[in-house]
Amino acid sequence: MELVILMLTAGSAVVEIRCGGIYSLEEEYTLLLNGETWGTAQKVVTSLFGLCPDRDYRLQLAGADGRIRGEVCFHTEAEAAVLNVRDFGASGDGEQDDTVFIQAAVMACPKSGRVRIPRGKYRVTSLFLKSDLNLELEEGAVLLYDGRPGRLPVLPGHLSGEGAESFSLGSWEGEAADMYAALFTGCGVENVNLYGRGCIRGGASMDNWWKQENRQSTPHRPRMLYLTRCTNIRVHGLHFSMCPSWCIHPCFCRDLGFYDIEIRNPENSPNTDGLNPESCECVDIAGCHFSLGDDCIAIKSGKGKRAQDKPVPGCHITIRQCFMENGHGGVTIGSEISSGIHHVTVRDCRFRHTDRGLRIKTRRGRGKACVVDDVLFENICMEEVETPFVLNCYYSCEPDGRSDYVQSKEALPVDARTPCVGNLVFRHIYCTDCHIAGAFFYGLPEKKIKSITMEDVRIRYAAFARAGLPAMMCGIPEMRRTGLFFRNVERLSLSGIDIRGQETEAVDAVNVDIIVREDGPQTGGTTVRPVYADILMK
Repeated sequence: MELVILMLTAGSAVVEIRCGGIYSLEEEYTLLLNGETWGTAQKVVTSLFGLCPDRDYRLQLAGADGRIRGEVCFHTEAEAAVLNVRDFGASGDGEQDDTVFIQAAVMACPKSGRVRIPRGKYRVTSLFLKSDLNLELEEGAVLLYDGRPGRLPVLPGHLSGEGAESFSLGSWEGEAADMYAALFTGCGVENVNLYGRGCIRGGASMDNWWKQENRQSTPHRPRMLYLTRCTNIRVHGLHFSMCPSWCIHPCFCRDLGFYDIEIRNPENSPNTDGLNPESCECVDIAGCHFSLGDDCIAIKSGKGKRAQDKPVPGCHITIRQCFMENGHGGVTIGSEISSGIHHVTVRDCRFRHTDRGLRIKTRRGRGKACVVDDVLFENICMEEVETPFVLNCYYSCEPDGRSDYVQSKEALPVDARTPCVGNLVFRHIYCTDCHIAGAFFYGLPEKKIKSITMEDVRIRYAAFARAGLPAMMCGIPEMRRTGLFFRNVERLSLSGIDIRGQETEAVDAVNVDIIVREDGPQTGGTTVRPVYADILMK
């Protein structure tokens, strides 16, 4: 059993227990720190708090029989000073506005120092981060977001001055736009650690931010953590809930880590995505739990003229050991991806009761830089996911999304507006209690999906499966217990597929150039509807 340190601060550590489990450990282990019992571990990604600065530690993992299963040594960071926000005037009584007092502690904190927010309820509006900052929200500490619009600063989407066209602060759904500042906002900062077992409550409800008339109003709804053009940011251990819109939204950032965090919003809350990295590079997400009303994780790269003229793709993103519940998609790529997305790996994750599991959505008009390529999903378990795999090149949920240009199923001329989907690999994925379709892949006829590989995929359907639409596009019927559905693909490779309980053919493939089975390729024709003996396993 291998123990790997993912993150260190002066007072905390995150360890990944690599034992073959997914999100949760198969058994509870005892944590020994320098030979003394420290606590227990129940999750693969586990946080340790209350450590001493600048100290050597040996962490050991003991089973129920007392035998040591693994160990790792580490040294905590040095610490210059600790600034308690209570010393700056914060009351933590849930009534006083503590914003200025916490902000004062942040601004006064020296490099390698730590801002400490102890147990209590702190009512705040918007707090702005600075570089070289450690901020700990201790267990029992709660930040209550006072999101009344008249009290919040606005981040402008468009600035004046030379070079302003290529720079913006505010953003909404992939384009520059005025937005309210988040509870935590970071603009151009680096080397920041936000951590602790504290809670961040957004205070959103159907009476304020989630009301129909407020969903698209400007300035746009705030996030809980918004980062723009930041580098080397780490977040771990925190609990977020009742977010006005997207919870965590890094934009044009690089070198990010999100570990052992929890994000909870009601199932019916609108646009309450969990974590949406937009045009970000080198992102590591591990051990996080999502239960909310939209996509758990949505990888994006902007849309519109700005993204197409100066594309900044999202790339080198790893998601592992996460648990996604409820919401629209477990892990989504799109739909605002005009700058492209590449080198994404999602592995060792668990999805439960989401509309879709692994979801890619794009459409005509996203542009020639909108290329989705080198995407790998592996070792994933899904339970009660309506449609486990969805790739939709006709995404309709935009003002012009239902236009003839976007929704035409005829082959249109390939031009500067045409997106592209490259190589996708899905392997070692096990799905139970599906409803609508096992997989739904619909590419563009003029720019087919380049390659889909599915290896060792098992699909079972719910006993009382309900019908529904597999994707947000026009002109498709409701489906129920549909098998693997493919349209407009250059190369399709299937091996080790085990699908049972479907009411249609196991594989429905139209306008697929090459289908590769374990015993060789099948080519030719625009319509291939094979029913494989190796797929229909008895």
